[in-house]
Amino acid sequence: MIDQASLLTDLNAAQQQAVSAPLNNLLILAGAGSGKTRVLVHRLAWLMEQEHVSPQQILSVTFTNKAAKEMQSRVEQLLHIDTRGLWIGTFHSLAHRLLRLHYEEAKLPQSFQILDSNDQQRLVKRVMKSIGLDDKQWSPREAQQFINRHKDKMKRPQNISCEASDFHTQTNIKIYQHYQQQCDADGLVDFSELLLRVYELFRDHPTVRQHYQQRFHHILIDEFQDTNRLQYAWLKQLKTPDNYMMAVGDDDQSIYGWRGAEIANIQQFQQELGDVHLIRLEQNYRSTQNILEAANAVIAQNTDRLGKSLWTDSSRGEPIALFTAFNEQDEAQFVVKQIQGLLMQGYRRDECAILYRSNAQSRVLEEQLLYHDIPYRIYGGLRFFERAEIKSAMAYLRLVHHPADNEAFERIINFPTRGLGDKTVEHIRATARELNTSLWAASQHCIAHKSLPTRALTALQSFVALMTHLQEQQTELDLPELTKLVIEHSRLIPHYEKEPRDQGQARIENLGELINASKQFYVSDEAEGMSPLAAFISHAALESGELQADQHQDSVQLMTLHSAKGLEFPIVFMVGMEEQLFPAKQSAYDPKRLEEERRLCYVGITRAQHKLYLTHAEYRRLYGENAPHTASRFLREIPKELVEEIRLRNEIRRPLSYQKPIKPHANTPRLNTGHTSWHVGQMVTHAKFGEGMVLNYEGNGPQARIQVRFGNGDSKWLVASALTV
Repeated sequence: MIDQASLLTDLNAAQQQAVSAPLNNLLILAGAGSGKTRVLVHRLAWLMEQEHVSPQQILSVTFTNKAAKEMQSRVEQLLHIDTRGLWIGTFHSLAHRLLRLHYEEAKLPQSFQILDSNDQQRLVKRVMKSIGLDDKQWSPREAQQFINRHKDKMKRPQNISCEASDFHTQTNIKIYQHYQQQCDADGLVDFSELLLRVYELFRDHPTVRQHYQQRFHHILIDEFQDTNRLQYAWLKQLKTPDNYMMAVGDDDQSIYGWRGAEIANIQQFQQELGDVHLIRLEQNYRSTQNILEAANAVIAQNTDRLGKSLWTDSSRGEPIALFTAFNEQDEAQFVVKQIQGLLMQGYRRDECAILYRSNAQSRVLEEQLLYHDIPYRIYGGLRFFERAEIKSAMAYLRLVHHPADNEAFERIINFPTRGLGDKTVEHIRATARELNTSLWAASQHCIAHKSLPTRALTALQSFVALMTHLQEQQTELDLPELTKLVIEHSRLIPHYEKEPRDQGQARIENLGELINASKQFYVSDEAEGMSPLAAFISHAALESGELQADQHQDSVQLMTLHSAKGLEFPIVFMVGMEEQLFPAKQSAYDPKRLEEERRLCYVGITRAQHKLYLTHAEYRRLYGENAPHTASRFLREIPKELVEEIRLRNEIRRPLSYQKPIKPHANTPRLNTGHTSWHVGQMVTHAKFGEGMVLNYEGNGPQARIQVRFGNGDSKWLVASALTV
């Protein structure tokens, strides 16, 4: 048994208070960089070691598999116990576990399959086609979002029909109805359905609900500010006066309203539960005091918040750097030059992050990084189980395990190509609809009745024979052997060998890694009663739902501000700090959305550990037009004494004003070429390119190189003798 002192050592006063709090409902307002994961882990350990709570009586919910694994790892290290049987996981993985245990009550087949986002969209597209909708006129993605949005609001098609009056909504409801019918017929469950089905399981089966209410004496929820209505609803189904809920989160970091997160969940938590003890974690272990004061000043402008103020006992640090660029190219060049200087100081590339509000902003930055041969990575790239070659191989495994998996059948029936064209596949679909059966069973019917042309029939017979052979092998071979056999017999490797060398080789290496993954996979306690293949398939589907990027070589990190949440970097560049861009144009006049934009700015600022750069441009080309831009209101909300302005040629001054774009100052560096004297910001003329503005220069004399931005937005380096005033 671990004593109290060991569990509380190296924790600050507020953290100790949260970890050792008496049994009660708790709301832990955990500011950015305040050590919330440490508090969660030590609280969980405290319950087991000091309150003598059984590990099986604790439910701990996270938002990502990465966070769940980190919690499990830390608990293992702290308590030296095997955590595989604990109920620690994401909302989706825990929902999946519950549905596997109670599939009958949830009205699901025992072998139900999980649809990831891409498979869901393909099914929506197929459903639309079956009811006569052209996907060129009706967007499958929009229909998919409509379905998920309403599931997250706990609404089935019949619950929203009365609300709809326009034809567009009625059509989406029709798609939703047919989509759900198809999912129920095929035993398919999408990500939103996992949560909704568990909510309905608890709602409609009091015995099941009471069992888990009595089992889970303590419910711990991480990132509570990101919960949506459905997630909170099924958590509340487990809450009784006899058990306790601990919600850990930060209302100032609630930035996912656009995808359904309800900030009201954390804001109203105390009202919802009544007797709640509130603890604020405000000591920051990440950033300098200057950075924290800037973040505090910005977020203080929001009125609808629970309130806290970050502080640190580390150094004040460097001032926040502000750079006013002429346009987006000038901005990108500045950022890259600063990174080059930082690299010379000894920083690694992956210690530098560039954050932006919109994905479209990355293009110019990428161009400059490429030009200067600086490796970079767009954070949020495809994860392993999301890659096309892996999804195809997994589709083969899915069809081996569950022949009635229509989505898997659709993906691989003619991939790699085997002479089964669209007409043949449509004939199989029609047969399936007519017989009300799966595509696999319909294929066998087509073969038995020879209802296809000879060539197509032969190809289909070959495919069915292949899959039948593989299905027979699943009882004879272990998971790695079966995975290897499927990859070999699917002819995926010969297919990818035909692709360009580097691309094809990368795909083949990924298929080899899939075999390695199957070797390293173990069936956890969460997969009770499942075969290794079934558990592996579910694992892959859940992993593909994660949006975090893989780790790569040392490279500059580019990402949207939304993607940056949960990360930290020694050096952070926040670019595009302009009205109409950040805050976004559609949010500037909506108080609720503006507050979320400000929370997003707060998140961005608090990603920085040592140095923060804020940049904005006087002109920016957006939506095909080059227009003047004013500095973001968020810049004006930062106290001026925290900021130093960086001018061209690295001349540093206190900021002049945030109210208007900053114009060339009287002390702007001047270049005397021997023929005439020009200054940065002056208008010049070139015989071919026309009029432009001087941005920078290198060297001296008539052959000095001068950087000029011309009216079309292009930037060029030209010799001084080619320019006239």
